[in-house]
Amino acid sequence: MAIDDPVQGTDTPSSDTPSAASASASGSAPSGWSALRPLVLRLHFYAGLLIAPLLLIAATSGLLYALSIQGEKVIYRHELRAPVGDRVQPLSDQLAAARAAHPERTITGIRLPSEEGATTRVLMAGANDAPYTSLAVFVDPYTAKVRGELDSYGSSGSLPLRTWISHLHQNLLLGESGRLYSELAASWLWVVALGGLLLWTGRRRASKRALLVPERGATGRRRTLSLHGSVGLWAVTGLVLLSATGLTWSTYAGENINAIKDQLGSATPAVSATLKGAAGSSDGGGHADHGSTADTPGMEGMDHGKDVGIDLAVVAARQAGLDGPIAVTLPTEGTGYVIAQTDKQFPVRLDSVAVDPANGMIIDELRFADYPVLAQLTRIGIDAHMGLFLGIFNQLVLVALALSLILLIVLGYRMWWQRRPTKERKLSAGRPIPRGTWRKVPLTWLLPLAAVTALVGWFVPLLGISLLVFLALDAVLGLVARTRKDAPEAAADA
Repeated sequence: MAIDDPVQGTDTPSSDTPSAASASASGSAPSGWSALRPLVLRLHFYAGLLIAPLLLIAATSGLLYALSIQGEKVIYRHELRAPVGDRVQPLSDQLAAARAAHPERTITGIRLPSEEGATTRVLMAGANDAPYTSLAVFVDPYTAKVRGELDSYGSSGSLPLRTWISHLHQNLLLGESGRLYSELAASWLWVVALGGLLLWTGRRRASKRALLVPERGATGRRRTLSLHGSVGLWAVTGLVLLSATGLTWSTYAGENINAIKDQLGSATPAVSATLKGAAGSSDGGGHADHGSTADTPGMEGMDHGKDVGIDLAVVAARQAGLDGPIAVTLPTEGTGYVIAQTDKQFPVRLDSVAVDPANGMIIDELRFADYPVLAQLTRIGIDAHMGLFLGIFNQLVLVALALSLILLIVLGYRMWWQRRPTKERKLSAGRPIPRGTWRKVPLTWLLPLAAVTALVGWFVPLLGISLLVFLALDAVLGLVARTRKDAPEAAADA
């Protein structure tokens, strides 16, 4: 998705810009797409040339991330899998085993799988943990014995391999400041992709087949362009969606997106686990006498009155319709259990309930079907970006998109090299389309385009700032070129 600049290619057919050529021959100014095309071409050239290295890093790290989802299952198989036994042990016993392994830590939650042979993941917090990081203790559900422990990151519970690659993809392992790279790449990806789409579909060709597949018999730069354009056409929808979903959790554009969601009343809702009145003041119920928190294994040190225990809390959630894999957040002072489905594959199962620890009654519930539509789309989009929405199929699509983007960038730079001005200059490079193309665009197109560009640049700040930098750099280069051109003429006159 890099450099598509056919206008000055030595082997480009004259059909590339028929309207512009006709307008030039007749002496009239080009209008419509024939006038706009050179401007799009110049933007596509510069964006591809300068942003492509960032996109290449994002595509490569994204490819590794998509592969790491399955890689974790192989590398951490001992922790994630256990021999299937005759009977699953109570969750309280499994929590007690994790607590015995790490008495210095606090249990914060538990993730329960839905398939046989999968271990229970007990999440524990420590004083020196990094943000969003927990220690995951893997317990054999059939023997209640600890099989291992690994750091777990984020709500998706990624393990060390995927976490490292995720940080590489997000910020180049540079922390918060490194996030500028990924936001800049995401900000330009959709611009380069849609610009390339316009350029490719706007070309005159003998058959529609040449639009979809590389041209047979083409050689040189024309062959490279044909492959670049056809691959880009197949990948453009996925690349634009990756750009849009990536921006949703970016630093600056993400803030604007969240602000709009809030104004539209489409913020992601959350189940309320707050208990009525003082902790432990509920009037009890059918399970209120099953014991206090102090008697519940794995939950020592919490002081919020009677507790039916995690086993009965999970039973209550199952009876409320929460099937499949679930995550349980343990009660704290004044709150109850929060139990949520974690199945992000289609059809998604992301319902959640809050359970009163005093009596095991459901105090609040939230169904994914009741989310605002925009919140649903955001959730699905982010999960699809991470390769979680459709499981292995989603991951294969991400692999294909990453490989396509890498190929597009390589082909773009190859076209740039093939279009260098002279064969004698070994280190020369391709020239961009001449400056001043915007002057040929009719005002009826130019003014709305400028207004839309300003609005988009404000909404996606890194796109706007970098575009201004491009324009300033281009102006400086133009000034230098004119100075060099005028210098010999001034010397001759002298």
